[in-house]
Amino acid sequence: VQLQASGGGLAQPGGSLRLSCAASGNIFSIDYMAWYRQAPGKQRELVAHIMSGGTTNYREDVKGRFTISRDNAKNSVYLQMNSLRPEDTAVYYCNVHAGTTDGDWGVYWGQGTLVTVSS
Repeated sequence: VQLQASGGGLAQPGGSLRLSCAASGNIFSIDYMAWYRQAPGKQRELVAHIMSGGTTNYREDVKGRFTISRDNAKNSVYLQMNSLRPEDTAVYYCNVHAGTTDGDWGVYWGQGTLVTVSS
């Protein structure tokens, strides 16, 4: 299973960006999809996750600003980020728990996409 993330870049404070992540390979099912981020000098942290049924969860400081969504037909997860703040600057990683057609389940990571919020 491979994950390809895109959509990072430079945004001004108060601006918006939309991240996308597409999973490919011999996928049978994906139950959990998430976005993590890692700022320089800090540990990687969970930003938001979404279950196959649509249940979502967000870290407190992004609630009301970020929206996670998924397209099961495309094995894709998205993160709409609004009202961006400088402290949102980080490398963002997509993460999924997926089952393959071989019957194996595993956790997979995308390559990371850099989000920089600065004026």
